[in-house]
Amino acid sequence: MLEYMYSAVSLQTQMENGSQFIFVLDGNEPVGYAAYFHKGHDIYKLDKIYVLPSQQGKGTGKFVIDYIVNEIKQKGASALQLQVHRQNKARDFYEKLGFVVIEEKDFDIGHGFFMNDYVMEKKL
Repeated sequence: MLEYMYSAVSLQTQMENGSQFIFVLDGNEPVGYAAYFHKGHDIYKLDKIYVLPSQQGKGTGKFVIDYIVNEIKQKGASALQLQVHRQNKARDFYEKLGFVVIEEKDFDIGHGFFMNDYVMEKKL
C-alpha cells in the first residue's frame, strides 16, 4: 500500500491533480506533512496528515489543520472533510478541533485494500 500511495509517480500524479502538500519542519528537521485538495463546490478534503510521534501533543497537528483552514478559507471554502479509520484514536484529536462524523463508509482503494472509515467534517 505504501508503494501504491507514496511512490514518486503516485505523489507526482496527486500534485498534478491538484493536491497541495505541506511539510512541517522543527528547525531543519522534517516532523510532519499533510496534503489536501479541492473536492468540489466549496468543500476541501484533508487527504493525508502525519506528525512524528515525538511531535504529537505539542500542537503540531493543530498547527497543520489551522494552516490548511486559513488557506482554504481564502479560496471560499465552507468545510474541510477528512477520513479516519474507525479504530484510529486520532478521531478524538479531530473532534477537539471541531470535526464531526457525518458518515461511516467503506472505501475500496484498489489493489485489495479497503478503508473502513468515518468521514468527518469541520464547518468553516
